[in-house]
Amino acid sequence: MNIFDILGPVMVGPSSSHTAGAAKIGYVSRALLGEKPVEAEIFLHGSFALTGKGHGTDRALIAGLLGMKPDDGRIPDSFEAAEEEGLQFTIGTMALKEVHPNSVLLRLKGEKGRALEIVASSLGGGRIRIVQIDGINTDFSGDYPTLIVHNLDQPGYVAEVASMLSHKSVNIATLNLYRNKRGGYAVMVIETDQPVPEEVLKWLAHLEGIIKVTYLQPV
Repeated sequence: MNIFDILGPVMVGPSSSHTAGAAKIGYVSRALLGEKPVEAEIFLHGSFALTGKGHGTDRALIAGLLGMKPDDGRIPDSFEAAEEEGLQFTIGTMALKEVHPNSVLLRLKGEKGRALEIVASSLGGGRIRIVQIDGINTDFSGDYPTLIVHNLDQPGYVAEVASMLSHKSVNIATLNLYRNKRGGYAVMVIETDQPVPEEVLKWLAHLEGIIKVTYLQPV
């Protein structure tokens, strides 16, 4: 336990779960998209849907998508900032299955055409979990350098990625594998102790059978 588990995050209020957590979800989602978002469909679930507007959850999510961190004083004016930056968005509600009450589904499109769908949960104290990416279940926090590789479910990809990281002296902290079906679409989520070099990301992106590579630096 550290001091932030007791005191909570430095943030724009009123709520660490509904405001700070929501801003972090938006910020991490922008990073996972890998480019400036220009369209966003946002669906609030559970407590987010019931009380989110009063806690500024909607504005915090948009602020995060614009690159604002949880302590950014511009969060209350994020809707106006989105209009200035050309981010078109809609906000609705949706009942999601088997997720934390403070959860949201985001469907994003970037300025270069990249698309991403994310389900994320705010756990309180500014902590979040990314629980689904593009329809595949995941589980990571965004608190560590995180490499996410979407690939065909075939032998050899995990070994190649691990070998390259070892060659670059990047230590793997956690490695989780997910797939939609045997031989189908797979995702590996790797949290590391050191930043992943740019040349590794470029090498992976051009590897045959790799569908998409996303890299997240911690907030």
